[in-house]
Amino acid sequence: MTASRAPANPYTTRFEAVVRAVDGPEVVLDETYFYPEGGGQPADRGRLAGHPVEHVHETDGEVVHVLADDSHDVEPDATVEGHVDFEFRRYCMRAHTASHALYGAGRRLLADLGYGGFDIGEEKVRVDFETTTEIDDDTLVELERLTNRAVWESHEVTWEEIPQEEAMSRHDVAFNVATEEGVMAESETVRVVEIDGWDAAACGGTHVENTKEIGPVAVLDRSNPGEGLTRVEFAVGEPAIERRADERKATLSAAETLGVPVSDLDGGASEVRAKVDALEGEVASLRDRLFDAEVANAATVAGEGGEWLVTDVEGFDASDVGDRVRAVAGERADVVALTGGEGRAFLVVATAEGVDVGAGDVVDAVTEEFGGGGGGGSSFAQGGGLDATPADVTDFVRSRWLAEEAD
Repeated sequence: MTASRAPANPYTTRFEAVVRAVDGPEVVLDETYFYPEGGGQPADRGRLAGHPVEHVHETDGEVVHVLADDSHDVEPDATVEGHVDFEFRRYCMRAHTASHALYGAGRRLLADLGYGGFDIGEEKVRVDFETTTEIDDDTLVELERLTNRAVWESHEVTWEEIPQEEAMSRHDVAFNVATEEGVMAESETVRVVEIDGWDAAACGGTHVENTKEIGPVAVLDRSNPGEGLTRVEFAVGEPAIERRADERKATLSAAETLGVPVSDLDGGASEVRAKVDALEGEVASLRDRLFDAEVANAATVAGEGGEWLVTDVEGFDASDVGDRVRAVAGERADVVALTGGEGRAFLVVATAEGVDVGAGDVVDAVTEEFGGGGGGGSSFAQGGGLDATPADVTDFVRSRWLAEEAD
């Protein structure tokens, strides 16, 4: 069996090896410094014997290199040269070590902490925390601050194989059993990666030798992938620089728009939010008055089951009308049918208690006539997407249920 030497020697990206087996595009070497996909870290990229390596994976203890072209000329027993793409390897080293630094920050902020998952993507990295602590905005900012502090402090990063029993007995060693498949396997040793004075974790990935090599870390977002988990996504290196530049540009633009210094942006935004809330309250009050005026100006007409109020209301959508029409039924009329909308009309119907006519029956008849859809019960129903104008709908309702037209 051939294990990858990449975790122990992450800075080695050129090597020679003997081909042990070839099966189509798949090549197995007597030794390799290519990292196979696993533990949340993607496979290395590069070339083998001059051929692009499409993928690297481990099967039955063997590292398998999948070449992009199965018509290659690689033969068993040949000595070949491997070239690992160092730019991508370095990105993975930085990203993987940054995830440990982030977890170390989590140790200082989060209760009942555990690993729930990890993955390195092209532009961002995710770590799933198992924790009972709610990771709110302030906690997210503090996670980023502490992680970048660990980078700035230039902690030494080391890795070694230690007896499994010893590793399991150490309370400072984190086990990411969600991604490190081999950590809990039948083995006498466990590989532990330590950021001196900051974090220790069982891990089989590639890492930088000092946290200063990570570069800037920008925490992007959080989400909840499952019960008891909080996913934190971050960018590292160049993507983090670009993210921070975009955020800085947006911050300066917002400060200029609000007419306040950047240092007062929070207060300025709060002031604007308060003004917007007040204006929205005024608008809502004016819309209520407008609705009441339109309904007040509409005449009621005797019809099946009692007095009917049938009219169209401009400037309101179905949800606006639905919230208000129940209050009108029983006060102005026994049955209230209001229409509106541009293009395809809507209809909202409400009835007072004890009225024989069902609101749902009215809506069903209208949708049967004009298409669309809707439904409801005896006291309230609505339909929408009608192939008619509001005037068409009111004319239909009046001709179907009203005894006479209002003056």
